[in-house]
Amino acid sequence: MTTLTHARAGYPQALAYEWIKFRSVRSTVWTALATALAPVAGAVFVAATGSLQADDTVLGGSLTLAVVAQMLAAVVGALLVTGEYGSGTLRTTFTANPRRATVLGAKATLIASLMYAVGLLSCTVAFLLGDALLPSGKYTQGEPFPALFGIAGCFAVAGLLGLAVGTLVRHSAGAVTTVIGLLLLPSLFGPLFGDARRWVAGVSPTAALEKLTQTSDATADTVGSLGSWPSLWLVAGYTAVLLLAATAVLRRRDA
Repeated sequence: MTTLTHARAGYPQALAYEWIKFRSVRSTVWTALATALAPVAGAVFVAATGSLQADDTVLGGSLTLAVVAQMLAAVVGALLVTGEYGSGTLRTTFTANPRRATVLGAKATLIASLMYAVGLLSCTVAFLLGDALLPSGKYTQGEPFPALFGIAGCFAVAGLLGLAVGTLVRHSAGAVTTVIGLLLLPSLFGPLFGDARRWVAGVSPTAALEKLTQTSDATADTVGSLGSWPSLWLVAGYTAVLLLAATAVLRRRDA
């Protein structure tokens, strides 16, 4: 009996169980699919309408809808845990694996890996499509590598941020609203802080993504003067802190 309990409580088993649950829930599957399709659709739309600004790059224009995809990645992360709270299946999960930190760790590994893969694949395809469809030589190419790996990292961090918020809030609607607010509000309310605008707007995951996509809108006044990779590390750092807080709360309260 002891051997069986330890086997069921192991990390590999928890990760496999999370993958099965993910594939079984329509909301997470469809939202993940929308995350993958948004950048590609944006690249096709920009090329078809000729709406790319003259001072923008092919990379930035092709990834016009990357911010939308990043928000969807965060929603997937939130739904990964709030769906179980809503259905009550989280109690069954904790019965099978009473190590709550292990369960959350498995969820974090799954969402980070999946969103990284989705982000890297979809954004690479979007860039290649944009490069093929946009007029050759008319726009600056930009530097897609290693930027695309950082962009995929933004998707992974957004998924983890959604997971942390979902664990703390527990309700799908509230978690989705909160995490989208965390992504967008710094940029929206930044101008209210005067000279501090660049610092307020620059701490958002959206700002890190815009810097990495090298869009012409990612000026120091709007997304801060911190470089693209340091900005990503900053966002990853406070997301990790939020995940640790979510783990502590998960251990102490009832499912």
